[in-house]
Amino acid sequence: MRSIIFANGVLSHPGNVLKKLNPEDLIIAADGGADHCLALGIEPGIAIGDFDSLSPHHLKRLKKTGTQIIRHPVRKDATDLELALKLAVDRDADEILIFGALGHRWDMTITNIFMLAAPGSVQSRIRIIDGFQEIMLLCEMKRHSIHARAGDLLSLVPLSGDVRGITLSGLEYPLQADILNFGTTRGISNVLVDDTALIYFEQGQLLCILTRTKSEPN
Repeated sequence: MRSIIFANGVLSHPGNVLKKLNPEDLIIAADGGADHCLALGIEPGIAIGDFDSLSPHHLKRLKKTGTQIIRHPVRKDATDLELALKLAVDRDADEILIFGALGHRWDMTITNIFMLAAPGSVQSRIRIIDGFQEIMLLCEMKRHSIHARAGDLLSLVPLSGDVRGITLSGLEYPLQADILNFGTTRGISNVLVDDTALIYFEQGQLLCILTRTKSEPN
């Protein structure tokens, strides 16, 4: 099952968001993310959060359309997006797309990205999508295929210490059983030379940021 989560951050290129949705997707609105849904004419299956960012009028509108409302107290130990992500994982979503996760607050933006590495989340394929950019977490001892177009940019950022035994192909700057050190910029702004980049590494965690420069996001 695939789940789509709308968070309360900035929604870039909203017209392109609609192109990514499938009728069978489970759509979850994290509190004010429901505003994005309503603006796009989408009825979320579930709205979750403390609803301090959603107007009572819109909340009432969601209830009328049959959206399941899961309310949490304002004083809680998790953000609304974290609650939405956990819900999607608990519903056995094997793929999760998150829109509106980035924005003007650096604290929220950084923690939203780091949530990709939360315990339990790594079992699902999760992507944060912001217009023509995608952020995903890559785990060790797996062969990862990134599908895009030649000329698109691919950046790799070590997340939890050095990444060891990394091999890259299909990119302008390939690597063979090499190391990407934590806190350095060596993995930034690589370029696809084919429609697929292959990534494998033996130890660590990598944030992979794909920037589509030659095509519409898909």
